[in-house]
Amino acid sequence: MTVSSAPGKVYLFGEHAVVYGEPAVPCAIERRATVSVDRRDDDHVRVVAEDLSLNGFAVEYSGSTDEHPDVDVPTSLVEAAMGYIDAAVEQARDAADEPDAGFDITVESDIPLGAGLGSSAAVVVAGIDAATRELGVELTPQEIADRAYRAEHEVQDGQASRADTFASALGGAVRVEGDDCRTIDAPALPFVIGFDGGSGDTGELVAGVRELRETYDFAAQTVETIGDVVREGESILAEADPDGTPDEELLEELGGLMDFNHGLLEALGVSSRSLDNLVWAARSGDAYGAKLTGAGGGGCIVALDPTPETETALQYTPGCEDVFRAELATTGVQSEDDAELGAEREERER
Repeated sequence: MTVSSAPGKVYLFGEHAVVYGEPAVPCAIERRATVSVDRRDDDHVRVVAEDLSLNGFAVEYSGSTDEHPDVDVPTSLVEAAMGYIDAAVEQARDAADEPDAGFDITVESDIPLGAGLGSSAAVVVAGIDAATRELGVELTPQEIADRAYRAEHEVQDGQASRADTFASALGGAVRVEGDDCRTIDAPALPFVIGFDGGSGDTGELVAGVRELRETYDFAAQTVETIGDVVREGESILAEADPDGTPDEELLEELGGLMDFNHGLLEALGVSSRSLDNLVWAARSGDAYGAKLTGAGGGGCIVALDPTPETETALQYTPGCEDVFRAELATTGVQSEDDAELGAEREERER
């Protein structure tokens, strides 16, 4: 068995605009997806997913997930989960030049599905790493990021950016602009995540922004303005001590830009009443700034606050299903084989 994990992410700035070549700054967070892979003797793939914000399910299939596996959960959620896993399998087969390789795959995740925290990217990144290593091939994090992007690009009908998969594969804070992806220095920002229990349809939301942008010049300018916000945020981060504790001035400047970024995303129609309620609750709780993260439509907001005040405010906000702190994940995709074997040994010794 080969086991890999990869982190989720939050967007400090830049979602949606990154699809049109503007820069974005996503940050990997310590909420991870773990994928375990065993090679089979046939060409079938069996997937067990216990907690992708779905009821647990097991599927065995051969070939494409267009076969619509028969499981007792909504079809759209099955396709969302299985489509990414299927694409990861195809990338691993291609990397190892073994087109008929079959796998038993188990997916576990503490990242809510479709909530703006990069659950699909984390599953794809961890899946490609685990499956290729199971086939005897070692890929670099950059190679994994590129293949994971290709997988998401296929599943999302060409509307994916490299941001989520690069952040998940490399870890830390990253800067993405088109095909230019690189890690950047950032201090340990005090992220607080609020989750409304929902999820947005990424494809539908991205298509909605595309239509606005093509119809109205001011919508195109709004997208460009988000890019300007990102560049300003980059310049602020560049002056920060990556090894130090963020000071109040830094948090105020970044928080103000996050507030501005959220307003622009609202104007593009990708927020929701529940997300806006969480954003305003976080600000009322004295967060330095708060915004939606990811595609929008439902899911998560991210706020900056080193104190317990924002967490408390969100906990008492109607419609908030979960609140948690999220540390910056300095490590991206990683092998969990040693940890898995150690746990097995510990269990045997008991």
